[in-house]
Amino acid sequence: MLAPFAPRTTIVPSGIEIIIGLPHLANGALLERAVQLQAPVLISANCLSRWRKADGWRDWTGWRTATLQNARRLPSVDLDSAGYTMTVAYGGMPWSIADYMALAASFPFRRVASADYCCEQEIAVDREEVRDRMSRTIATNRECRSRAIDLGIANRFMPVLQGRTPDDYIRCLDALAGMIAPGSIVGVGSMCRRQIHGPEGLVAVVERLSRDLPIGAKLHAFGVKGDALPYLAPFSHWVASIDSQAYGIAARRDARRRGIAKDDRLVADHLEHWYRQQCARTMLPSRDLPEADEPLALPPPSDPWERAITLARQQIRELIESGDLDHDEITAGWVETWAADLYHADRQAA
Repeated sequence: MLAPFAPRTTIVPSGIEIIIGLPHLANGALLERAVQLQAPVLISANCLSRWRKADGWRDWTGWRTATLQNARRLPSVDLDSAGYTMTVAYGGMPWSIADYMALAASFPFRRVASADYCCEQEIAVDREEVRDRMSRTIATNRECRSRAIDLGIANRFMPVLQGRTPDDYIRCLDALAGMIAPGSIVGVGSMCRRQIHGPEGLVAVVERLSRDLPIGAKLHAFGVKGDALPYLAPFSHWVASIDSQAYGIAARRDARRRGIAKDDRLVADHLEHWYRQQCARTMLPSRDLPEADEPLALPPPSDPWERAITLARQQIRELIESGDLDHDEITAGWVETWAADLYHADRQAA
């Protein structure tokens, strides 16, 4: 049984800020508990989406912004683009960058995360797809920031890095260095399903980024598990915050075990328990992991056609990052057509 809520208890995390991911902003038990805790929250753009179902399909029709007024009692609200959820559910974001940034300007969000292309294993199944999604992320960061400047909210804009290996994140960081000012918060994506340890683990990524972050800049790690906090403590100078909605999973398991409905009151109890637990973890002694081994570099493909495919993808990524191609223009057929030109040119030269 969870401990009862004590509304007058002040919770002060030590070092790393704990942000509650809220699934919605409707008036009710969840929002009320976050208000009573005076906890910072993060919402995804999807929780403000308006959908219309016709002919068996769900069509996105705009934003429902009325519930944003319910959030004014919270100390701060951050906005995320919901890249992972939208990719899994719909194969991509149903709204444009212009739509997303218009939403960002409609409320005084503390931070507005750039739209990005997540790189989890279930989304990006090989290195080429990871590289493609990194290039698209670099392009969407630039477009989001440009629109943020036009909308007068550049001070709220949070760049987001993507990748699989620590060096991937450095590649994104280098490409976006011009938009990271001292005091900036930089988002780190594809963290929620990542192991803590190992050469591609959470600690390895954060440690590598801590060596190259601009002076005064800090990281926000999306979806980090609470048990990672003691391992992040040595990097609290570089990690500003984490967020999670993991309490929802615990609530679902609890409801199933007890044979009761998973309503917002039950979820709110788990939200409070999770938040208090994470804040307590920020005060635990730090823990160190063994140094991660450097990942082995893969040799270039020996087959001429595979080399042409690799080169075609690289050239397309460079054009996306430079802004000469749109971030959503990579298709398998186009890559193969581009590669065929390179392949035949190479054969003729030989």
